[in-house]
Amino acid sequence: MGTYEKGAVRIYFEEAGSGFPLMVIAGGGLNSTISALTSSSPFNPMEEFKGEYRCIAADLRNAKGGQSSGPLEADRPWDAYTDDHLGLMDHLGIDKFLVLGFCIGGPMIWNLLRRAPDRIVAAVLAQPSGSRPEMRDLFYENNMKGWGPELVARRPDITMEVVDKFLTRMYRINPDFVFTVTRDFVRNCQTPVLILPDDIPAHPYAVAMEAATLAPKAEVSMFPWKEPKERIPLAVRQIRSFLRAHLPA
Repeated sequence: MGTYEKGAVRIYFEEAGSGFPLMVIAGGGLNSTISALTSSSPFNPMEEFKGEYRCIAADLRNAKGGQSSGPLEADRPWDAYTDDHLGLMDHLGIDKFLVLGFCIGGPMIWNLLRRAPDRIVAAVLAQPSGSRPEMRDLFYENNMKGWGPELVARRPDITMEVVDKFLTRMYRINPDFVFTVTRDFVRNCQTPVLILPDDIPAHPYAVAMEAATLAPKAEVSMFPWKEPKERIPLAVRQIRSFLRAHLPA
């Protein structure tokens, strides 16, 4: 475990295992923390893959219950988080890496692929977040209630007005598809991706499958893969095979 600092940003991270680097992004939306991999994830990739990979996970900047902090960059929320991910890998001296993300990790992975296509060897998007046409304000409203007030209570330098601007830019300016990239980007993305769809309001099946259909080097898991629970080990085996298949020689 350790911390990476850059200016006013402080990112807490943990590592497990050794081998080719595998970045892990926990679910939980803007409250994504390493602890969620144990408490609420369908499986813990740090435990599953530490025997083969150098697994690296971090608390998201300003997540409740996490140890990472920094300013709210209201004009570039997604890119601020991507700065943290890439900055951490730079700090660790890592150039190329694999990435596996749950929930909000889906949009974050697409943004990583947009920002650093030559660094991401392959990516796994598990139960990825996406925008439902009939529920465009779902993430904005949930975070205005469940994330913003708690953050403001412990951070006197941040106001709900700033939270509103941050979430508006993040989820309302371009409230379509996977939030961070366009369909044309996905259509032209040459990075291998494995998508494990879900189907709850925040993780729309249709968006996950549209991305899988568009991406030229996409694979997709069975569905549902989390229920019954006996299916989860099968999904983990598919992830393991996918990662192994795309390891650099």
